[in-house]
Amino acid sequence: MEKTLFNNLSATIDAVSSDQISDDRKLTLQPLVDYLQAKVDRNEPVLLNFICTHNSRRSHLAQVWAQCMAYYWGIGQVRSFSGGTEATALFPKVAETLSHQGFNVVKLQEEGKNPVYSIKYASNAHPVIGFSKKWDDGFNPDSGFAAIMTCSQADEGCPFIAGAEQRIPVTYDDPKAFDGTPQQSEKYLERSHQIASEMYYVFSKINKPS
Repeated sequence: MEKTLFNNLSATIDAVSSDQISDDRKLTLQPLVDYLQAKVDRNEPVLLNFICTHNSRRSHLAQVWAQCMAYYWGIGQVRSFSGGTEATALFPKVAETLSHQGFNVVKLQEEGKNPVYSIKYASNAHPVIGFSKKWDDGFNPDSGFAAIMTCSQADEGCPFIAGAEQRIPVTYDDPKAFDGTPQQSEKYLERSHQIASEMYYVFSKINKPS
């Protein structure tokens, strides 16, 4: 399939480097690499549910970048989802940050406290549909998925994820700590870049069938 990533997003990905990922962090990411490789080897669908407490920031960034990097590296059977231990709303700064990095972000539903976004990374690919929801919402898979825990609070407070065939903690610091400060934009971009780099690294390690 011809790659049709948006030009600005391609430039963002070209600037991503996994060289800055520490060896300890690579050990944290290895179970996700192993899970993906096993699924690809068996030619099975790969369902990833990125879970955080409020499904408002980190879990959305991870969902979007995982789907984008799967496309970038040609791992076609990946479908990424996200959810929380409770539903709130996708924080507007997340949508703004992704748009700044080259995604085509459109608010599909203007009204209400939990707007719905189309987050598109390529002209010929289906967009990620971004809105806040619980991890077991009907929009998400109910079995055969990996639960990727993106925040320690959700990891500790939600010890059992029904339907998950594997639970993988890959936690990130919350950029919410900088909301309302002069550093807000910088810190959201920093966190998104970190997640992009790590998802780039993870999917670069997957050997596709010849």
